[in-house]
Amino acid sequence: MAHNHIIPLDRLTAAMHLVVRGFGSHDEEVRLVAGNLIEANLTGHDSHGIGMLPRYAEAYLEGGLFPNRHVQTVVDAGALLRLDGQAGFGQVIGREAMALGIERARRHGSCIVALGNSHHIGRIGAWAEQATAAGLVSIHLVNVVARNVVAPFGGGDARFGTNPVCIGVPLAGRPPVILDFATSMIAQGKTRVAHNKGEPVAPGCLIDDQGRDTQDPRYSVIPPWGALLTFGTHKGYGLAVMCELLGGALAAGMTQRDADASKRRVLNGMLCVLLDPAALGGTEAFEREAAAFVDWVKASPPRAGVEEVLVAGEPERAARAQRSAQGVPVDATTWQEILEAARKLGVDPQAVQQAAGLA
Repeated sequence: MAHNHIIPLDRLTAAMHLVVRGFGSHDEEVRLVAGNLIEANLTGHDSHGIGMLPRYAEAYLEGGLFPNRHVQTVVDAGALLRLDGQAGFGQVIGREAMALGIERARRHGSCIVALGNSHHIGRIGAWAEQATAAGLVSIHLVNVVARNVVAPFGGGDARFGTNPVCIGVPLAGRPPVILDFATSMIAQGKTRVAHNKGEPVAPGCLIDDQGRDTQDPRYSVIPPWGALLTFGTHKGYGLAVMCELLGGALAAGMTQRDADASKRRVLNGMLCVLLDPAALGGTEAFEREAAAFVDWVKASPPRAGVEEVLVAGEPERAARAQRSAQGVPVDATTWQEILEAARKLGVDPQAVQQAAGLA
């Protein structure tokens, strides 16, 4: 089992800024990319955190990721926007796309944002958090154009990506409800984390290259390739298909149907619906009923072994508080991969080590 480094937040931020500068990113892009990745680690989603940087470095070096790109408006129909991410850093493209959609939703009461051709937009919950901070409800369907990693229900090999779904709901005077999940049993990045730590994945998550059940995460990380399974059997599969049809074919004009596993870039399409509760004329009722329902659900007596009933978003906020105070765990294998990525980008790995306080 791999050893964990525990890196203070300020140290980790300084170290990751050094690495991201290796892409040639401008200062604001460095801040947004590093900040978004670290935020994923803080919320407990290491699968979408700084461990993605080695993959980003490979994508950049092969010509599949372009720094300092910004979102372009392809269609502007008022409350309907079609946007192109120009294969730029999704941490920048996602933020800009949401800012455009938020402004239109405030003006028109709602907005549909169809985003395509963005490099990996990371933890989708970040964009729901951006919307709920503006007082808006947001619904996100996302496809993934990269190596196939998830099998269709009943299928024996991978045919699409982890295709996340996310819904954010603001609550007056309290933190929002943020539902953010992959349509696979676990995110593909979690198999990378498990592989690097030398840990198995839970039963029922993965099949090997022969279509047999396995708990060995290597079948999602290194060839010969197996496949993740969708959650809830046919239900997660159905949602994954809809993410391809709506987040991919409709929003991005690009679906995942390429068996080439050699490309390292990760492109996302996202169909996002933004709604302003105030525009529906029932803000007071919405706020009252939403808060009352959350309170009603959380008042359920916990079962044996459960400390309290939680709603979506609460585990992430608890992890953020703990890791912000105590430091961010990064397994030694992932850290070495990040140092190697820094070297490939022309950044001195020793300087990264020193910035993180590990030299």
